[in-house]
Amino acid sequence: MIGLLDLVAAQVVDWLETARKPLVLGVCGAQGSGKSTLSEGLEARLKARGLTVALLSLDDLYLAREARPVDISALFATRGVPGTHDVALGERTFKGLLSGQPTRLPRFDKATDSPVPEEEWPEITAPDIIIFEGWCVGARPQADEDLATPVNDLERNDNGVWRSVVNEALKGAYATLFGHIDKLVLLAAPGFAIVRDWRIEQENSLRRRLQAEGRTGTHLMSDEAVGRFIQSYERLTCHILRTMPAYADLTLQLDAARHMTSATTPVPAPVSASASRFQ
Repeated sequence: MIGLLDLVAAQVVDWLETARKPLVLGVCGAQGSGKSTLSEGLEARLKARGLTVALLSLDDLYLAREARPVDISALFATRGVPGTHDVALGERTFKGLLSGQPTRLPRFDKATDSPVPEEEWPEITAPDIIIFEGWCVGARPQADEDLATPVNDLERNDNGVWRSVVNEALKGAYATLFGHIDKLVLLAAPGFAIVRDWRIEQENSLRRRLQAEGRTGTHLMSDEAVGRFIQSYERLTCHILRTMPAYADLTLQLDAARHMTSATTPVPAPVSASASRFQ
């Protein structure tokens, strides 16, 4: 990750020289790809240059388990996909950050599957850069016809409502949320098959941290449960890997060990001034 961090940090510094302030940097990557590590490394590098940095994770916008729209589909009980986040909270957070007002950054506790109490959220004022990271940050919706065929057992056991609602969310509220992004970086996994191993590593790391803190983490998952859990991520992860390199400002191709094998910065296709890049 050292070489990768150096490359991204240099690119971000270049972007900051000509960008409006605050610059909103999106960082997308499959579960376990290292996007949080990269984002935290960037935060440290930029702070060392005297810049004020707001670090916001899409994961910190999750709805509490009891607030997820299980009335639409029972599959929404599992956090992750569009439809399981408090997008309105995300919009309020961006409004505060972009206006330079003192703004609390939401935090979510995955061990309890609930938001951290608001009084414990960190507060920041007038950041120079907002790093917005998440597994589907910047994702665009699929074509409706691409939703017809299930991609795994989870989808084969569903009537199709769940994935249709996820896709409609990407067309609407999430497109607006992702529309705040000025520059987008993609950490591209070599394929979805590796995500299970990466996600198990994450779960084990969280388990060790909680044990060190004297906490049990009742919502932590076994390896088998992780395998079931990531099925809800498969469709959109594969869609991102196929499509996002064409519009991300920087794509970093990773191998199974998370080593960078290539970096590309394609020239974006022209878009109308009124069009969102994430629609």
